[in-house]
Amino acid sequence: MSEGIDDIGLYRERARAWLAANLDRRPPGAPGPGARGHMTVEFVATQRPVQRKLYDAGYAGISWPKEYGGQGLSAAHERAFSEEALDYQVPDFGVVAGTTGVCTRTMLRHASPEFLRRHIPAVLRGDELWAQFFSEPGAGSDLAGITTRAVRDGERWVLNGSKIWSSGAYYADYGMCLARTDWEVPKHRGLTWFAVRTTAPGVTVQPIREINGGTEFCQEFLDDVELTDDDVIGEVNHGWAVAQTMLVFERGGGSLNAVPRQGPRRLAPDLVELAQRVGRDKDPVARQLIARAHINDYALAQLSRRVAGLMRASAGNGAGLASYAKLALGTFTATRARLGVEIGRGGALLWEEGREDAPAAATDYLNGRVMAIAGGTNEVQRNGIGERVLGLPREPSFDTDRPFSEVLRNARNWTGKVV
Repeated sequence: MSEGIDDIGLYRERARAWLAANLDRRPPGAPGPGARGHMTVEFVATQRPVQRKLYDAGYAGISWPKEYGGQGLSAAHERAFSEEALDYQVPDFGVVAGTTGVCTRTMLRHASPEFLRRHIPAVLRGDELWAQFFSEPGAGSDLAGITTRAVRDGERWVLNGSKIWSSGAYYADYGMCLARTDWEVPKHRGLTWFAVRTTAPGVTVQPIREINGGTEFCQEFLDDVELTDDDVIGEVNHGWAVAQTMLVFERGGGSLNAVPRQGPRRLAPDLVELAQRVGRDKDPVARQLIARAHINDYALAQLSRRVAGLMRASAGNGAGLASYAKLALGTFTATRARLGVEIGRGGALLWEEGREDAPAAATDYLNGRVMAIAGGTNEVQRNGIGERVLGLPREPSFDTDRPFSEVLRNARNWTGKVV
């Protein structure tokens, strides 16, 4: 396979032939990876061998370093394979597939070579799925305010605390967990990342029932979980730099597979199908709503392409640039969800039993605000753009330079009275 591998056209032809010979085609109209509803542990188990098949053929980690199990090829190779694979049933790990890309790409930037050799090949084989243990019940948008603690005890670390809104943690193998390891420095400094096995003693993963009936999100309870230095990701007490890298990837920065194709796009196919199902495909009002959604889809795709290009050319403003794409997604997703209900009217809320695709408009509406919150709220994105791209002054903060232990004491004693 190595002969002629630098030729993207030849590489694409070989990938096309391999896909046709080894994977099943996705039925027309069938949802792609990540579009299923609730992911079961049993279904995920059926996807791991498919991932292993990709790995054995050299189509997993295409642009990742060879020393960690990847192929060491270019982003163009990875995009070529992803485009050829669009019509095939590739492994579907639900939300954890995206999180795995976030976690592992962050690890590649910050983890030790020993850590990477131990975990990255296992990820590429499908043996390890990773979730993010990031937010906490008391720390969401202010991620540096986390209070999960990791205490050094001889040759081990002891982890205690709770994490929440962890996507897919109930079927993940590991959580990439942020903990506080120094309480006597300002809150952004005393943080460290750890690899936590979800089945380790002291780890309890509890799914959260959502408004749409699903259980994508979980809360984790960490009670005297024992870790070692081998589980540390990056440098001790320098976890905020790792967190910043993770947030860039989570907001769409650096994603090689997600770069949209150029050229014409299909006319909002899900909304066209919905209009046909409810008999409004000839209705001029419904057609205008579909056109509006199509324009927004195209604008979002082109913005994402533009941001991705700027980030590849940028030397160090990734977080601010990624905020543009994340803010657009958080804005357009809610708008598009409302358009679906306006087009479908009662048909978007009621449907014949047994139609798996029919609830999509209602589910999208219930989930319409998710991207305005997940991965950093729209307000956080606007702050990032203002401060990191436009050069506006930071908002006043009373706790940036104070020891975190002092901040917590002051918060507990605060009465709300202005002195």
